Amino acid sequence: MILFISDLHLQAAEPETAQAFLEFLAGPARQARELWILGDLFELWTADDDLREAFPASIADALNELCRSGVAVRIVVGNRDFMLGKVFEARSGARIVPEPALLEFEGKRLVLLHGDAQCTDDVAYQRYRRRIRSPFIQALQRNLPYFVRRAIVRRIRQRSVMNRQKYGERKISDVNADAIAEVFRTTSADIMIHGHTHQPACHTLAVDGRECQRWVLADWHGKATWLEAGPEGLIARGG
Repeated sequence: MILFISDLHLQAAEPETAQAFLEFLAGPARQARELWILGDLFELWTADDDLREAFPASIADALNELCRSGVAVRIVVGNRDFMLGKVFEARSGARIVPEPALLEFEGKRLVLLHGDAQCTDDVAYQRYRRRIRSPFIQALQRNLPYFVRRAIVRRIRQRSVMNRQKYGERKISDVNADAIAEVFRTTSADIMIHGHTHQPACHTLAVDGRECQRWVLADWHGKATWLEAGPEGLIARGG
């Protein structure tokens, strides 16, 4: 059995979701062969020395315990935690896999990704994404003093809270149909699984005469939700 989750946005300020994750790791995840986390495990990750903080360290240690129980944990980074690196891998036991990741299941080819790169209608975001993920910017961010990065994080979180209070929850741009079709085309996948948009659903579509499926994972809000690949096929659980 393989489990897929995404968009937990874990942070110390939301203990209910963190507790749901710990219970998920101690419960359903223990029955799996593999656990795939498809981005945004954390609300924000600036560099691996975030592990100095008690909360992210506790999450890494819980993942390590799951790995030591025999479950393989794989992570595709998201737009909030793309700075996860080798120190986190060593601490957690998880392996970070570049997207698109490919997986075989019951004779079908699965393609796994976070989903933000396929939101191509949001031109401003895609421009920002290319800039912030450039090797130069990432190296610059990693080399900032720890206290500077923590100050930046605090400022980002304050602005996020203020914006939510003023404007409500921002609607995330949905994926672009042509961008999705291109991923199916270039990977020859039959099934796609992704997160990011917070719009859980299963879509059927035709790509070059082939029938394909696109599963969108749910974000977490105090309760665990996951997609299970098992003997009965793909089934959405939890929530």
